[in-house]
Amino acid sequence: MLTKRVIPCLDVHDGKVTRGVQFGRAEEGGLRNVGDPVELALRYNAQGADEMVFFDITASAHGRESMIGVIERTAAKCFMPLTVGGGIRTVEDMRAMLQAGADKISINSSAISTPELISQGAARFGSQCIVVSIDAKKTGLDFWEVHSHGGRKETGWDAVAWAVRAWELGAGEIVLNSIDADGTKTGFDCEITRRISESVGVPVVASGGAGKLEHLAEVLLAGKADAVLAASIFHFGEYTVSDAKRHLASHGIAVRPEQCVLQ
Repeated sequence: MLTKRVIPCLDVHDGKVTRGVQFGRAEEGGLRNVGDPVELALRYNAQGADEMVFFDITASAHGRESMIGVIERTAAKCFMPLTVGGGIRTVEDMRAMLQAGADKISINSSAISTPELISQGAARFGSQCIVVSIDAKKTGLDFWEVHSHGGRKETGWDAVAWAVRAWELGAGEIVLNSIDADGTKTGFDCEITRRISESVGVPVVASGGAGKLEHLAEVLLAGKADAVLAASIFHFGEYTVSDAKRHLASHGIAVRPEQCVLQ
């Protein structure tokens, strides 16, 4: 049986990990500082996280370079796979991040503006390296709209249709971010997660809304996600990754054994 993954997410703004609600922005006072990204990554590495995701949440909006230095320092100390997104616009940007120590590259706004970037990256580095992150907001009775630039821009695109196209172009994984649920701690959007999971032939990672351990189990079972991505519940000490894995296992969900990797 394939195991389900538990993935902490580090949203990085100006070199610090932050946390907001529904894609709140720093200029609006919508972000709360959490700490140093490398220190947090080491904490989750020790707790047995299956992977770690870094998102530079301002890179696409402000044209900043991605966090090569942060990734190099993290990769030198942590042994879990690292996914990096934010401000990656070309195949050369992907190559630079992979050389810095990333295992996967996540693209979002750049994939929307240049869909062929997905197939170019897959051809160069393999589909297993290419993750397409989708920020979706429910804007109709039965419609989730794709947004770009950190949730700032509407596209008019249907989230399910875009996920299918990204998969067909060569994406090896989809990360689905619910703008409505992000940071609210009221639970994942299981409906859109299930629809995308049933429509694509690659793993789907559910993101946005984790407030308690029951939410993780719910989206893995009802939403048919392959992995759960969470931030607030781990960052502020409410639960550890080990807590999450024990809870999932108690509900019959296969997870990788807890491991503690000490440096």
